[in-house]
Amino acid sequence: MANTLPLQALIFDVDGTLADTERDGHRVAFNHAFEEAGLAWDWSVELYGELLRVTGGKERINHYLDTYLPHFTPKAPRDAFVKGLHEAKTRHYTELLGKGEIPLRPGVARLIQEAREAGLKIAIATTTTPANVEALIVNTLGADAMQWFAVIGAGDIVPAKKPAADIYDYVLQQLGLDASHCIAFEDSYNGIRSSRGAQLTTLVATNDYTLQDDFSGAALVVNHWGEPDLPFTVAAGDAHGACCVTLELLQQLRN
Repeated sequence: MANTLPLQALIFDVDGTLADTERDGHRVAFNHAFEEAGLAWDWSVELYGELLRVTGGKERINHYLDTYLPHFTPKAPRDAFVKGLHEAKTRHYTELLGKGEIPLRPGVARLIQEAREAGLKIAIATTTTPANVEALIVNTLGADAMQWFAVIGAGDIVPAKKPAADIYDYVLQQLGLDASHCIAFEDSYNGIRSSRGAQLTTLVATNDYTLQDDFSGAALVVNHWGEPDLPFTVAAGDAHGACCVTLELLQQLRN
């Protein structure tokens, strides 16, 4: 059945979706934090791809310890140790963003501007920390850009992280909207499981780490969000002849 309800909000994941932050952002920041703590740990590009199956930075560190260093004993209680490492990683990550080394993916700024001009709400649904969200948005869209977002659901604001649907359920509740009025933007298997669990029509833009993920249930899968002079490549779904994601295409996909 066609969805004739008006589109009222766009809900974006952050890491990998708004910007390709994982390989050259978070991974590098983790390694800086390890070095700063005197730890001889190095998360290679390949290893980090494996670790990305676990959502959440603190959860990722704990998974690494359990899987690769089961006999490691930190000097401080483990929760405090992991929390400290994660805080250091966030600091290094924001420094990378401040240097302008992590740009937005093609189409992101244009699509957000189109949504704002059309009076649509925009929101964030992510497992990354609020500090990371703010650092990315301010350093790529400008100092006032945080005010553009009606809701920012981030970090530990819900008990269960993606692939659970909790963060999307929270954002929908805060928006005061039903999922049928919204579209989600994701980049990973865990992400689409979360958004589809909240019954959201979902578009996916893959990245180097998620090319082989299962995106069953996505309305459209592309390699990036596209620009008129930089068209996307469609991996799955019908783009209705479009070369980039626009509000018109989003309405067509909902129908």
